[in-house]
Amino acid sequence: MSVLASMLKLPRTVLETSNILLTTEDAVIGATRKDVVWTHRTTTLYRYRSNKRTHPVPVLLVFALINRPMIFDLRPGHSFVEFLLDRGFDVFLVDWGVPSDADNDMGLDNYVCDELTWAVREVRRASGSNEISILGWCIGAVLTAMYASLNRGGPARNLVLLTMPVDAEGALYTTWMGSDSFDEQEVVDGLGNVAGEIVDWANKMMKPVQNHVTTRRRLFEQVHDGTVNRVAYQAMSKWVADNPPFAGRAFSQWIRWMYKENRLVRGRMELRGKRVDLRNLDQSILVVTASADHIAPRESTLPLLDLVSSDDVEHMDRVGGHIGLMAGSKARKEIWPDIADWLEPRSQN
Repeated sequence: MSVLASMLKLPRTVLETSNILLTTEDAVIGATRKDVVWTHRTTTLYRYRSNKRTHPVPVLLVFALINRPMIFDLRPGHSFVEFLLDRGFDVFLVDWGVPSDADNDMGLDNYVCDELTWAVREVRRASGSNEISILGWCIGAVLTAMYASLNRGGPARNLVLLTMPVDAEGALYTTWMGSDSFDEQEVVDGLGNVAGEIVDWANKMMKPVQNHVTTRRRLFEQVHDGTVNRVAYQAMSKWVADNPPFAGRAFSQWIRWMYKENRLVRGRMELRGKRVDLRNLDQSILVVTASADHIAPRESTLPLLDLVSSDDVEHMDRVGGHIGLMAGSKARKEIWPDIADWLEPRSQN
């Protein structure tokens, strides 16, 4: 394109870019058909509809507490849920919901010992299977590991742990919030639940230029060049902007226990008087790390491999970031098939 043609196209580029940004809320995400299996407080367990179920061991998807789990089912044609269903899996999803002011007493023990434990019970009841696979991502991976540790010999046959923070030593979050100058309890006392916008702002400030400048500059350039994928951009942008509050008590525990005291890797994590010992993890375990993950860097996950007692442990390290690993444009051809191939032989009677 000549310089003159590029300049003449600028007004149209500005208009189309503005239209994409202003209509992002209309994007369709989380569209795969599903049914409510069980609810408690803000938590809902869903089962996705399918006539292709061939693997007897169901899969339960568990995401973080600070974003919505629709990232598993981002958009039609680019959905990890769709992919698993097409591969014959019986797929369930736990949605932590949106905590209200009345839920600021929800702690990590509530999420692990109550909500997740009961969700597993209901997955078994609905599927008719005594054993299940649990796939946890980010904080969801930590909650999954905590559950499995406290329920050694329980129904979890397979664990898939995606971008799981284990050792917080040297993590950027530890630098920001690990010192005594950051009083997490004072934050909770003042705010109750921590607004999702605050958590989102903190996450974006870990890569401020990329998140606040590069993303929109790239959108503008792609519109100008005629290469923009409007549907993909809007779906991801809508998901990124949907940030539920972090329940106050859980936020306080997460910051202190993970980043100030580094309890998980040190074997000092306790929930309701029971120690969360990662050596109790004896299931088949797949650990997935992302090379460019700045939220849960690969180095913070790798200690897990030496802590678990399982004889069936595999580590996959892939190119990508904390979210792009599973939701990026290459995920369907790269990481999704690898996860399904790992699960399939371990999901038979």
